[in-house]
Amino acid sequence: MPIQARHLLRRPGATPRWWIGVDGGGTHTRLRCTDAAGTLLGEGQAGASALGQGPAQAWAAVDTALRAALGQVFDADAWAHCAIGLGLSGAGSPVLAQAFLDAAPPCAALALDTDGVAALLGAHGGQPGALLIAGTGSVGEALLGDSRHRRVGGWGWQIGDEGSGAWLGRQAIQHTQRALDGRSPRGALAAAVLARTQALSGQTGEREAVLAWCAAGSQRAYADLAPLVFEHAGADPAAEALLQAAARELDALAQALDGGAGLPLVLSGSVA
Repeated sequence: MPIQARHLLRRPGATPRWWIGVDGGGTHTRLRCTDAAGTLLGEGQAGASALGQGPAQAWAAVDTALRAALGQVFDADAWAHCAIGLGLSGAGSPVLAQAFLDAAPPCAALALDTDGVAALLGAHGGQPGALLIAGTGSVGEALLGDSRHRRVGGWGWQIGDEGSGAWLGRQAIQHTQRALDGRSPRGALAAAVLARTQALSGQTGEREAVLAWCAAGSQRAYADLAPLVFEHAGADPAAEALLQAAARELDALAQALDGGAGLPLVLSGSVA
């Protein structure tokens, strides 16, 4: 039995004109639109649509991407002719998912699940397999041979998402804090993170800059620090150690995800 979407909504008697697939995370939203026969009509992109950033932000990103895909033929009344399937980060949370559904326009049909489930189905064409995503966030998804679905990780950037861009950024900030205290060597990574926080916070004092940046820090902001870790890994042992730690975390996710089943594994995301 194939994986069924967590949330399904249908309007009785509605006939979809546009069939839309959406992949949305903490950084990007990607959308593809076809007709009922599967003929591609257009593609669009927008900013973040992770549900943790609020339903208004998520629907605004979907709307922007859809208008980019269909142009002037799409207007406010066109939602009633859309059958839309959304794989969105955060859809595993019942509270976040319900808030998103409550804000939905009157679609002909709507299916909502996590971006991980959508990516898993795409990675293996709906057949058994495993997928490890490590981009802005991280999660492991697997479809087992008996059609059971397994998820590992994906607990959110604030407390989990080990090995992801946001996790690397959080580790880089913590390293910088220790370096400013004298608890760790003050190398190239700490200097780069400090310069970034000073530039973005407008604070010239070192401690003040880090604290001000952290007070306003979002998942995307932490993930934007991850490239600094890669950039300085060759010259700063602290940066190299963080990458090695991220690799171990991702390996642990993959091992737990497979559970000895020997599934084919696909890696996805900028960090992976």
